[in-house]
Parts: sequence; structure tokens; C-alpha cells
Amino acid sequence: MSEHPYPPSHGLRSEAIDPDVDLHAPAQRIETEGPRKWKVLAVVAAGGAIGASTRYGVSQLWPSVWATFAVNAFGCLLIGVLMVLVSERGVVTRPLVRPFLGVGVLGGFTTFSAYVLDFARLLERHRAGALLYAAATLAAAMGAVWLGASAARRLVDRRRSAP
Repeated sequence: MSEHPYPPSHGLRSEAIDPDVDLHAPAQRIETEGPRKWKVLAVVAAGGAIGASTRYGVSQLWPSVWATFAVNAFGCLLIGVLMVLVSERGVVTRPLVRPFLGVGVLGGFTTFSAYVLDFARLLERHRAGALLYAAATLAAAMGAVWLGASAARRLVDRRRSAP
């Protein structure tokens, strides 16, 4: 892994910057203080614009509640892969990759608000269909994160053990 951008005295682990820090922990809060916060904010905003625009494009090409379902499941698969590459296996060590891709692009691409809106619309029209949609989305999201993370772990470990 590359050297962490903060001195060891801050007690931060050697991993990418994560804007979802515990602001009550001084060692974590430093990641979003001072000039660093503007870089993190900029990459999250840029990534969010890309992710949200992509999600909107999918909804225009496929105007259905199942588009939100597919986007959220696919985004969860990618989040599973990304978190393994950034946090667990240390393959990606650039400090702004996690906030750009994880929070920005994938956070903008996947969306809880669209999921809830679609659920409410279905609930008004088809109660059983709404409950199926809610349960299927949760199962698909959890399964996709697990599948993405498991596949990424296997691939990274296989590449590292190859001669």
C-alpha cells in the first residue's frame, strides 16, 4: 500500500479517505478538516453528478420502477467490489477514489429516494406488487453487495497467488 497522507500520530489506519467519518472521533474528523475537505467535497460532487446523470439516463431509456431496482442492484454489486479493492485488499490506494466512486458516482447512481417513491407509487396501485418490490430490492441489494465483494476477493487473491 502507498503511504498514508496523514502522520501516524493521528492514529488513522492506512486506507483511503472516507467522507463518512465519525465526526466525534478526532482522528477521523481530521480527514474532512482544513484544505482536505474541499478536495473530498469536489470529488464527491463530481462523482455525484456523473452517477445521478447516469441513473437519470437509465430511467429515460427504461421508464419503469424496475429500472430503479436494476440500477440499485447493479450499483450495490459495484459498491461491494469497490469496498474490497479499497478497504480490504488495498488494491486501490489513491486517497480520493473511495469518496469519488463510492460516495459520489455510486451514491448518485443508486438511490434510496427513488426506491421509496417507486414503492409508494406501487403501493397506491398494487399492494402485493409493492411488497414484492420492496422485498426483492432489499434481497437484490444485499445479495449484490455480497456477490461483488466475494468475486472481488477471489479475483484479487487469485492474482496475488499467481506466479
